[in-house]
Amino acid sequence: MDLEKARFNMIEQQIRPWSVLDQTVLQTMGSIPRDAFVPEPLISLAYADLEIPLAHGESMMFPRVEGRMLQELKLDMNDECLEIGTGSGYVTACMAMMSKQVDSIDIYDDFLESAADKLAQQNIANVKLENKDALTAFVNAYENGKRPGARYDVIAVTGSIPEYTPAFERLLNPGGRLFVVVGSTIGKNPVMHAMKVVRSAEPGKNQGKNEFTRSSLFETELKPLVGFTQKPVFSF
Repeated sequence: MDLEKARFNMIEQQIRPWSVLDQTVLQTMGSIPRDAFVPEPLISLAYADLEIPLAHGESMMFPRVEGRMLQELKLDMNDECLEIGTGSGYVTACMAMMSKQVDSIDIYDDFLESAADKLAQQNIANVKLENKDALTAFVNAYENGKRPGARYDVIAVTGSIPEYTPAFERLLNPGGRLFVVVGSTIGKNPVMHAMKVVRSAEPGKNQGKNEFTRSSLFETELKPLVGFTQKPVFSF
């Protein structure tokens, strides 16, 4: 299989048609070999328009969703980033090439070990990988009134959450951007949408209800983050 040709086709037939026109995003996704991050038996599917399965019932996002997410986050080389859900490490690699530093967390050690090897093979060193449960570390801490520790310019949540929580946005620096998919996969007609949250660029201004701008981007489906319980949907 011509993987270079498949990568070109992914950009032209999947990414661009989904209104991803940012040249930095296109160049990044066009230069990083996605096939280096997929499970070896599935290399032939690395650039296909599908969610490639990983271990633990997880999967990689559709390439077009990855592209839109990277575009909406507007990464630059001064950004300190947090990725919640390392998975294969492919999105980690893209973010690392477009920013100063990426802290990436995952609940599965084998994902972190595999991602570390694959990132090293691509000579990507500006990434810190850590085993951490986002529910405990961020959501429960927020609900218990604890102040966040490190803050970030960019946060990418690569698994969905059933209901929006302010826990992640509180980790943003002024001017910071958050991408997260919100909604339920329960029921006959799952309703999920991607959200972008931007924190006011000037610290001390617009505190309170206007401090964060939240906008809905597009409908999609994404596997939930581990530990995030979805409420049942009743149909009549």
